[in-house]
Parts: sequence; structure tokens; C-alpha cells
Amino acid sequence: MFKKNIPNILTLLRFIFIPLIVYFIFSQNYLLAFIFFTLSGITDVLDGFIARKFNLISNFGKLIDPLADKSTQICILASLVTLKIIPVWILAIVVIKELIMIIGASFLYGKDVVVYSKWYGKLATVLFYLAIVVSLITNQFNATGFWDNLDLIIYCIAIITTIFSLAMYIKFLYQDGFINKSDLDTENKNVVIKNKSSKQEKGSQI
Repeated sequence: MFKKNIPNILTLLRFIFIPLIVYFIFSQNYLLAFIFFTLSGITDVLDGFIARKFNLISNFGKLIDPLADKSTQICILASLVTLKIIPVWILAIVVIKELIMIIGASFLYGKDVVVYSKWYGKLATVLFYLAIVVSLITNQFNATGFWDNLDLIIYCIAIITTIFSLAMYIKFLYQDGFINKSDLDTENKNVVIKNKSSKQEKGSQI
């Protein structure tokens, strides 16, 4: 029973790491923040490997694993924004992207469909990890010169990759029929009809 839950335990461990990482960032102990962030990344790799290797994939794991990833990323980015280490637009784009992904997932609810992570989505995750590491290390050692804007450059590349990944996700949903075009047209027509009827009701009341 314990063996079966190892991937989920590792995933839940990442949630425990989040407040520790955030605490060390605000304490400006970026080295410890980097260490716990790295441990979080290792557990992320391990839980996926163990789940696939020993066929321990569960519905709980499918739900909680990406939630742990996104929660970790957004909390760390929010902390770095608060300390003015990175600009707020980086966090804003990531949050908007995640909201759109949630909306997209609602179209798949109840359908026997699995959206597998593509290489560009994984690349964006790796780039954000690398950018955060550079931010932490640069601020820990007050590095200058070559390191001055290195993290910002990596963030920009990660953002571009993220936007591309999001565009491909939306394309997948729409072209493959998971967003029903006729339903969208029907909803638009219903909105128009409701607006017309409300205007007529207002006109009759005058």
C-alpha cells in the first residue's frame, strides 16, 4: 500500500516545500531557497519516473501533480516580483496562461481525452526552472557583469515558449473538435436573442 502511494507522497512533499522556499526568499537566504527548490524539482522527476516505471499512475496523481508544479512556480515568481527581483509582467503572463489552461480543461471535463505534455511545454518548464535558479544564485552572490540580465533573458525565452505552447494547446482543442464549434455558435446566438428580448422588455415598460 505504501509503495503504491510513493509518487503521491513525493508530489505532496512539493507542497510542503513551497512555504519553505518562499520563506527563505523573503529572508533573502537565496541559497537555501535554491536548495529546497532543487529538492522540489528532484521529487517532481522522481514521482513521474516511479509512477510510470511501476505502473502506479492514479487519477489523484494526474490532478495533484500539475497543481503542485504550477503552485510552486507561481508562488516563487510572486515572491520574486514582491522583492522586485523580476518584473510583474512575467508573473501576469504565467497566471493568464494558467487561467486559459483551466478554461480549456473545462471543455475536456467528462470526455475520455488525455492531453499529453509536448516537448515545448516541457521546455518552457525547464526554462522557468533555470531562470528562477539564476535569479536566486545571482542575488545570493550579488553577481554582476555577465549575470546582470541573464535571468531576464531566460525568462523572456521561457515566456515565448509558454505562449507558443498555449497557442498549440488552443489549436489542439479547437481543431480536434474538443471545443464544439456549433456549441459556440449556439451560445453566441442565445446571447444575441437574450439581448434583443431584454431590449424589447425595456421598450414595453417605457
